[in-house]
Amino acid sequence: MDKKIKVSDLPVFDAAQYLDSDEMIAAYLAVSMEDDDPAELVRALGTVARARGMTQLARETGLAREALYRSLSADGNPSFATITKVMHTLGLKLVPQPIAAH
Repeated sequence: MDKKIKVSDLPVFDAAQYLDSDEMIAAYLAVSMEDDDPAELVRALGTVARARGMTQLARETGLAREALYRSLSADGNPSFATITKVMHTLGLKLVPQPIAAH
């Protein structure tokens, strides 16, 4: 008989633990943007910010750490200026592309 595992005994998955290179971060953000859900991009940026270190990111963007936490939280609603500052600081940019024909 197999031993049963409780869901509560499983470790919590945190994508931030795996975002250890610029390439991985860029790929993660690209996937987060595929569904055209702005909230998903904000969540992904929050995960990347935690992976890079929120304090360091705040210092490099010139934004307050608390404001970044708030803006990039699940309930956050950052301004476009904040998104572009964070992306730029991460060494990334938003690139417009034509939507592929269905």
